[in-house]
Amino acid sequence: MKKSTIWAIAIIMGLSFLVLLFLQFSYAEEMIKMKKEQFDESVNRSLYQASRNLEMNETLRYLEKDVNETERRAFRQDSVMVDGLDGTIKHSHQFSVATDDGTVYSSFQMKSFEMKPASVPKGMIIRKDKSSISEAAKSMQEIVRKRYVYQKALLDEVVYNILYTASDKSLKERVNFKMLDQDIRAELLNNGVNIPYHFTVSTTDGREVYRCPDYTDEGEEYNYSQLLFRNDPQSKMGLVRIHFPEMNSYIFSSVRFMIPSIIFTIVLLITFIFTVVVIFRQKRYTEIKNDFINNMTHELKTPIASISLAAQMMNDNTVTKTEAMTKHLGGVIADESKRLRFLVEKVLQMSMFDKKSIVFKKKELDLNEMVENIASTFSLRVEHTGGKIFTEIEAVDSAIYVDELHFQNAITNLMDNAVKYRKPEEPINIFIRTWNDNDRLYLSIRDNGQGIKRENIKKVFEKFYRVHTGNKHDVKGFGLGLAYVKKVIDLHQGEIKCESELGKGTKFTISLPVLHEQ
Repeated sequence: MKKSTIWAIAIIMGLSFLVLLFLQFSYAEEMIKMKKEQFDESVNRSLYQASRNLEMNETLRYLEKDVNETERRAFRQDSVMVDGLDGTIKHSHQFSVATDDGTVYSSFQMKSFEMKPASVPKGMIIRKDKSSISEAAKSMQEIVRKRYVYQKALLDEVVYNILYTASDKSLKERVNFKMLDQDIRAELLNNGVNIPYHFTVSTTDGREVYRCPDYTDEGEEYNYSQLLFRNDPQSKMGLVRIHFPEMNSYIFSSVRFMIPSIIFTIVLLITFIFTVVVIFRQKRYTEIKNDFINNMTHELKTPIASISLAAQMMNDNTVTKTEAMTKHLGGVIADESKRLRFLVEKVLQMSMFDKKSIVFKKKELDLNEMVENIASTFSLRVEHTGGKIFTEIEAVDSAIYVDELHFQNAITNLMDNAVKYRKPEEPINIFIRTWNDNDRLYLSIRDNGQGIKRENIKKVFEKFYRVHTGNKHDVKGFGLGLAYVKKVIDLHQGEIKCESELGKGTKFTISLPVLHEQ
């Protein structure tokens, strides 16, 4: 599959997941906002009703008190009159309310029906004529009117007492805080809010009058308030403030069912991203594998062809074989076989590193001495290009505990790369330096070769990776050399760092733990 096709599919799927997540978060946000508005409305409605209940309870207390006192001052007078001419009996009831000094301010009289016991059957006590019924209706209307005047007088007295007596009292005397707490709780339950709350009562100028026993500041930033006795003068009003410590959890509980779907969507998005990354990585590994196979084919073809040609000449009876020719052909076969074995061993070594089946034979060595020996071995090869090897042996504690063969091969690979990737038609100079501090021993190998691009530096230690040189294939290899070096250094608890600038050269720095004398 083409890379562009993979990118197109990845972008479409990625955008789909992102849009789905956006819609889920938007829906959750809208639900939270709606729940918050419903919560605010319920709490404000509950507080308003609780304040109304408080005022009604105060009015009821005064009403009961005043009615009881007024009824104690009320008196009733009954009278019975008999008309001596026709024997008519008239009953009347008079109700009056008077002040302490005897002044009557409310009174009404209820008259009974007229009856003539001699003119009606014994079972009847009310006259049946129409004039009697009309008179009774008028009498009942008069009773109702007088009763209304009486009740209104009672209520007027209560209102005046509340206006001129209750308002002069302090909030502590007017408010039953326990009953207010019960009213708030009941109203909140009626409006569907069943979570703990804390409340305070204060005057309008901010002086706190009451605070609930279990009051805490948690959630105080979201509080609700309601005026008490809002029709009184401002100085006589109260203010109840309420807040909910668990309000956030209550609000978010409305979208709790969406959390699993959001989590699964995020998991799917992460899985998809990981899958795309794996696909690109596998595609890159496939390309690297193909490059490796091509490189290996080119590398192995030359020694195989040389060995095959030498063997063919030795078996050709038409060719005269002198001792010198036989020796030369044998040397070619031996050298090419050695080269072929070296290439195969390099691949096998990396395979063994990957399987973690390689066993190091470590021993104590001197890094300074090893560096000087390797520099001496490479001097002829470097001088052949017109260059030179410069060494600065400055390490004092130069003892290392390493596998001699693999560690020496690692340094040799770095030197070999410096020679292979030199500038064409220019001498190569290699600068080797050793030094140490209290904890680490350092070795640096620097050259003035081609250098490496900045974006390629972080990839040079990857297996099978080779810096692209366009259509030029003048440098042979598998792309395993630096991967092998890093693996060896890592397994010796060391670190390797690459610094390079294109056109100016490359520097590799190896650091190892100092082997202190016991």
